[in-house]
Amino acid sequence: MGAVVADDGPSGVKAPDGGWGWAVLFGCFIITGFSYAFPKAVSVFFKELIREFGIGYSDTAWISSILLAMLYGTGPLCSVCVNRFGCRPVMLVGGLFASMGMVIASFCTSIVQVYLTAGVITGLGLALNFQPSLIMLNRYFDKRRPLANGLSAAGSPVFLCALSPLGQILQHEYGWRGGFLILGGMLLNCCVCGALMRPLEPPKKSEDTKEPAEKKVKKKLLDFSVFKDGGFVIYTLAASIMVLGLFVPPVFVVSYAKDLGYQDTKAAFLLTILGFIDIFARPVCGMVAGLKWVRPRCVYLFSFAMIFNGFTDLMGSMSVDYGGLVVFCIFFGISYGMVGALQFEVLMAIVGTQKFSSAIGLVLLAEAMAVLIGPPSAGKLLDATGRYMFVFIIAGIEVTTSALVLALGNFFCIKKKSEEPHTKEEAAEREELNKSEDKTPEDAKVDSIEVEQFLKDEPEKNGEVVTSPETCV
Repeated sequence: MGAVVADDGPSGVKAPDGGWGWAVLFGCFIITGFSYAFPKAVSVFFKELIREFGIGYSDTAWISSILLAMLYGTGPLCSVCVNRFGCRPVMLVGGLFASMGMVIASFCTSIVQVYLTAGVITGLGLALNFQPSLIMLNRYFDKRRPLANGLSAAGSPVFLCALSPLGQILQHEYGWRGGFLILGGMLLNCCVCGALMRPLEPPKKSEDTKEPAEKKVKKKLLDFSVFKDGGFVIYTLAASIMVLGLFVPPVFVVSYAKDLGYQDTKAAFLLTILGFIDIFARPVCGMVAGLKWVRPRCVYLFSFAMIFNGFTDLMGSMSVDYGGLVVFCIFFGISYGMVGALQFEVLMAIVGTQKFSSAIGLVLLAEAMAVLIGPPSAGKLLDATGRYMFVFIIAGIEVTTSALVLALGNFFCIKKKSEEPHTKEEAAEREELNKSEDKTPEDAKVDSIEVEQFLKDEPEKNGEVVTSPETCV
């Protein structure tokens, strides 16, 4: 096998910003939808599981918690797999895992078995799909990347609005076992999305320039050097604080409405409002982030989105009737959509394409710890005080604090370094490419013209399948 080959994509290849990239975006949309909506959609089957196994609601809630913990906590493992085997084979295996977990869960006879199958196996499968899909999206889009991130992030609210009612229908018609079996079959679509993620092929060069290109691809499976980047450290710290409070309001808003004396259906409709607004907020925010004046300042737009979200939580704590909660859900949907559309776009801008596969895994691991602490600690606060106002206030303070950490840290520590290359490795790669071009003066003269003509006349070749470990599956 030789040395490990990092799946960083061919160096010097211009992102097509279209063409086959739209198919990659479609696959990323579906993967994002399954990854974020599935843990919430499974909660539809909790009542049947309670009757089947004679357990409490808190016991069934562990299924969703394990799913989310696997999605976030296995980030470094996904990074290692992608850097070793490539995005496409990892996603194909992940799709099989996600489907297999739900299919096996339909035959379980105890709740512990459901934890291991629907929780651990399906969660691992979704994680192996989610992270590589974002990496491929980063490679296929450059100028239109903010819009692409916004459109792919819209998969989360779209699938949540679709999977929840579908789960209710499946439960009514086939029971929880039949529902799990059908959902397992649906998750096989992750394999189809994985098949769409074909790697980019660099323009063909002379044999003299191939040797230095082959030498430079020997890299680490998990690159911890991203922690030397101050921007990455600040982003990771801010994202971890943000996640402590970001997911709390959607979890408690329905219970809040019920405690105010409103019917279950009317209370549940609040999440529908939130999700509907979220669907439109994400792509619109992606379009705004792609504007020439805004994109260089995307970090500050992300900080504004977090402040907006935190301020909405603080205002929502003063809601005393259904109308107030509806207004809260509208503004929370806008701010939540903005955060969802920008969080990975900002990370891509900070670390660059070469280190994104390692960076996202480490960020998700840090966020996993916060995801496990946030909602449970809010629940304990609610049990101690009996008032939802304090839960919303704490969530708002946490998200606002994260915005200040990101904005102030970026302004005082990162601003001066914005014009420098992301890493020394990238600068060295550029130097090596320049030297190799000097050795072949005839090719060097027409190199830029050939690349431009190649991209212009034959854009489909940007997505041509390359013979590599990634495409030999």
